[in-house]
Parts: sequence; structure tokens; C-alpha cells
Amino acid sequence: MAALGEWHCEKRPFAKNESFARDNENVPENGCLSIIVLGASGDLAKKKTFPALFNLYRQGFLQSNEVHIFGYARTKISDDELRDRIRGYLPHGKDATEDVSNFLQLIKYVSGSYDDPEGFQALDKAISEHEMSKNSMEGSSRRLFYLALPPSVYPQVCKMIKNYSMNKSDLGGWTRIVVEKPFGRDLASAEELSSQIGELFEEPQIYRIDHYLGKELVQNLLVLRFANRFFLPLWNRDNIANVQIVFREDFGTEGRGGYFDQYGIIRDIIQNHLLQVLCLVAMEKPVSLKPEHIRDEKVKVLQSVLPIKDEEVVLGQYEGYRDDPTVPDNSNTPTFATAILHIHNERWEGVPFILKAGKALNSRKAEIRVQFKDVPGDIFKCQKQGRNEFVIRLQPSEAIYMKLTVKQPGLEMSTAQSELDLSYRQRYQGVVIPEAYERLILDTIKGDQQHFVRRDELKAAWEIFTPLLHRIDNGELKSLPYKPGSRGPAQADQLLERAGYVQTHGYIWIPPTLS
Repeated sequence: MAALGEWHCEKRPFAKNESFARDNENVPENGCLSIIVLGASGDLAKKKTFPALFNLYRQGFLQSNEVHIFGYARTKISDDELRDRIRGYLPHGKDATEDVSNFLQLIKYVSGSYDDPEGFQALDKAISEHEMSKNSMEGSSRRLFYLALPPSVYPQVCKMIKNYSMNKSDLGGWTRIVVEKPFGRDLASAEELSSQIGELFEEPQIYRIDHYLGKELVQNLLVLRFANRFFLPLWNRDNIANVQIVFREDFGTEGRGGYFDQYGIIRDIIQNHLLQVLCLVAMEKPVSLKPEHIRDEKVKVLQSVLPIKDEEVVLGQYEGYRDDPTVPDNSNTPTFATAILHIHNERWEGVPFILKAGKALNSRKAEIRVQFKDVPGDIFKCQKQGRNEFVIRLQPSEAIYMKLTVKQPGLEMSTAQSELDLSYRQRYQGVVIPEAYERLILDTIKGDQQHFVRRDELKAAWEIFTPLLHRIDNGELKSLPYKPGSRGPAQADQLLERAGYVQTHGYIWIPPTLS
């Protein structure tokens, strides 16, 4: 990675081949690559992991002459049966038919239990046969294990990998594992899980994936903050009134009620996705773009967060959630939560960071909304129209826009709210924004841990939310009912108002249409 001062600023989007040529400079050439998807017959693997691998293959990041993909699960099916299950989640167009067919031929399936030495010995044998067929020297090959599995089986699976499926020696090759969230339910369970995995693998081998860190607009945060001069003097408590990081879905748990009820919206979204975004918004400038320097600054932010106060939390549960037969009738699990965090440091003292997430709401979006303070000495009498805001729309309709006050066209001196708008669909026509999982899997192959969660970072995140979660689990905080299709409990808007957020009335950002 280049140092910050050596960051290469492009004035136009890369074409696919250019992007590949540049990124692929860091990919080792010696030793073939084996990607092993554990839990290959599950939903996550079919809907996310395999489609991401296909897109990397189609763009040339995975070469058929050096990569092979292995699926491993308990289900007893053949290679072709697994391929048929995956096929339905890959592109169907005529131009994709040949690529899909060639990609599926790279996939081999091995069946076995997750605690069975024989199964992992059979897996190791299949991988070794592939490596020998590519004339890879023993120990020079690369093995990437993607655990698309429940966290409860991580320790036993990691133990099987360590004992039966590792590279036999080190001649430039490696073994890496990717683990999915949730990483535990609270601080104690997360630390236990980290210890169990940490006894088997070194930290540079462990990639704790949080797919929000792979989103295009999230990855743009460091560039926006540290490559643009005009943000530097503004990005502090002297100018910023509050920061909102919001995740909204317009549908409920959709048949996943029993699974969701074990975790709730805070464990599912806020403690990981939104907190990671908060770190990037609030962190200090790192020494360089090296992964450890960036992650050091993120940990400092987390360690500066003050304990969450009950009066600065609103929980909600949408009406009808308990109608799901897999959800207990007396469930208090929140499907909505707003929590205000305070960062105790020189830059952010007194600025509320509002984390808000919910299901079955009136819209679907994820965004970062930085609201600036009022202009002192308002000679235009326009404060009631709303404050300046810098908004990063993460999904859908990816965009970055600045909401500001301008003169209304005409003979009179009247003002109106408008925006400076960078909408990706309009500005970068024809450029396909990669899915988060594509980027993160490629980072894993390259050995770049910048967009993955380090162990001490995970611990600091759980230290923030564990006390609150235990109070919720013990019934000390109750979830308020709200109607599906609403904004959530009215008390949440009241909490935002008390925190100093000023809502703009009469202005709605509309994504521009392509002309």
C-alpha cells in the first residue's frame, strides 16, 4: 500500500481491465489458489459467496488456470447437484452463459461433518490433488477457507482445518480463514470465540468480515475526509451539531423471525455495521494507509466512546412481529433501535452520534448524515428552512450530496434549500459498482486486512454495547410498539430533537434521473 502522500488520485473511473491490472499487482503469482466454502449448501454461500466468486472470476481476478473452488457441507450431494443449486443465483443472460458454465466447472464438492477428521482429511486430499495437478510445490499454494457457517461451529471447524487441511510447509504459500458475523452475543462470548480461534491461527490469518466495510461509499470515507482540504477545518465539534448513521428496511423479518429473535437489531446491525461506519467518520488521520495504522485509529475511537445512557436509547418492535410462529409470544427483542453515542475526545466532545436502525419502516436506505451548526448572525432569516448537511447515501441510489441554502431564482431576495449532488448512477454511467463481498474476498486473497475487524477492535465494540444489551435481555428496557410502514416509535424522533437534530421540512432529496 502507498503512504497517504503517495495516494494516486484518478480523474476518471477505471475500465474493468485497468482495474484488474492495477489491483492484481499485489496478488502472488506462485502457487495455485484453493477457495474452500464451508457451509456450501447454505443460503449465505448460495446468495452471496458464490455469486461474489463468480463476479471476480468473470472480471479476471480469479484465473481458471490457477484457482479451484471447493464446497464443503454435511449435505450428501454430488458436484453437479451443488452446481445446479448455485446456478440459479448467477446471471442468466445469453452473454453470461459460457462464463457461468466455465465457472461452475471450477467447483468440486466434498461432504462431511464439521467435527469429523475423516471429512477434513478427504477435503485436504481433494485440495492436494488440485495443487499437484497445477504443479504447485508443497507449501507454496494458497488456501482460503470461507466459513459461511453459524459462529457456534467456528471453533471446531477451525480445529479441523488446523489439524487436517493446512498447508504442509511454508514456501510462500498461506492458509487464511474468513469468519462471518455475529462474533458472539456479548463481550464474554466474543472473547471466548476469539480465544478459541486465536489459539489455532495467528491474527494475520484471521479475516473477520463485516460486509459494510466493503461498500463503495464506506470505502470512500477516508478519501473524502483526508484528500479534500475544505473538510479538514470543518470536521469537528466547532462546526458539526450531530452525526446520524442510519439503516432502514421497509420489510420485516420475512420468515427469519426465530433466528432474528436470538439477536435483535442492535446485535444484527448497530453493534457491527453502524459502529464500523462511525469509526471511519470519527477517526483521526492515520499515519499511512497500511491496514494496521487505519485499524489503530479506529480502536482509539471505540475506546473513547462513553457508556450509553438508558435515557438516550429508544427501542421498538413492529406490530405483527410476534405473529411469526418461530417468535416467542412474550418477545422483547427490538426490531428498531436509536442510540446516542458520545465520543470523549478533543475533536468530538459534545457532538451526539445517533445510530438508528429498524425493520418494517417507511423506506429502505442506509446513509450517513452530518448536520452542521446554524450560521451565526443569520441575516437572511433562513434558519427555519434547515441546516447545512453533508449526506453520504450508502444504499440504494449511491450518492454524496451537500444540502445547503441558495438564493431562489427570481427578482426577490428569497432563499431555498438545494444541494450539490454527486450521484453515482449519473456521474459514473456504465461503471458497475462491485458488491461488498467481491471486494472483501479479493482483499483476503491479497492479504489486505484494512477492511476487516481486528480482535482488539471487536473487543472494544462489544465493551460499548454489552451493558445495554444485558439490560435489554433482562427486561429492564422495553421495546415500544410501532406500526409497520411508519418511521418507528414517535419517542425516537423526540430523542433526536432532544439531541439537537433539526429536521428539514419541505425539502426531499430526489436522485437525479439519467438524461
